[in-house]
Amino acid sequence: MRDVGIPERVHAGALLTGRARSLQQRNGAAKTVARGHQQVRRNEIQCGHAAPAGPLVASGRDSEIFEYGPGLVLRRSRKRRSMEREAKVMGYVAQHGYPVPRVEEISADGSELVMERIDGPTMFEVLSRHPWTLWRHASVLAALHDRLHEIPGPQWLDPFLAGGNCLVHSDLHPLNVILSPKGPVVIDWANAARGVGPADVALIWLVMIAAELPEGGAQAIVARVFRRLFVRSFLGHFDLAPVRAALPVVGMWKCQDPNMRAAEVASMQRLVARESGRP
Repeated sequence: MRDVGIPERVHAGALLTGRARSLQQRNGAAKTVARGHQQVRRNEIQCGHAAPAGPLVASGRDSEIFEYGPGLVLRRSRKRRSMEREAKVMGYVAQHGYPVPRVEEISADGSELVMERIDGPTMFEVLSRHPWTLWRHASVLAALHDRLHEIPGPQWLDPFLAGGNCLVHSDLHPLNVILSPKGPVVIDWANAARGVGPADVALIWLVMIAAELPEGGAQAIVARVFRRLFVRSFLGHFDLAPVRAALPVVGMWKCQDPNMRAAEVASMQRLVARESGRP
């Protein structure tokens, strides 16, 4: 099982369980609020917590994930950050038929979400164990980008760079795709925005190439070869001219990310210098 939307990529409806219903009775009345076009139940909980949760099943820098009855998990923000915007985005894309975990409930302060539990490995984990599947999974990732970029970007989302008319994820790479028994499911919607598809693809190109790999030895050499093949296969599904045109601006923006290491910034700068002048 994976949790939904943790920046470290440790990741995860169904009807509300008895646990959730008893929670509402104990902690206050619940009301229904709109999340895009999806209806999500908001608990008016005086203490701000959604419920006594089950065992911890995953954790990351931003959130912890707990069991929450059959088919559900509870995501709790460590810093009490509101996840209301992410819940709204997930509801919006779900209404367009896009594969995301379904949000069932949100606490009054937005810092806790009850959502569908998604079982399965990430695409990255599958690629790590079965690298010969890279061509098939590169095609799946490209198709997820294409499907997402067909969804109109709602005006209530912030623009990505110069903005645009479609929805962009800004982090749609193999670590944020869970390969569930029912098909791929996209997680971690914290950075979703309005933009253009080529800029979203350019950003993922930069992120995948810049990711640090173990240094030295045969394993590092093999990893670099397979990464290059995967990225090349992924990019082969797009018209690269507008993607390359977006690289300089996207690269400048991403290099300012404080979470990027110096070696990763240098890798992105080399990629931009090499590719931005090509047709």
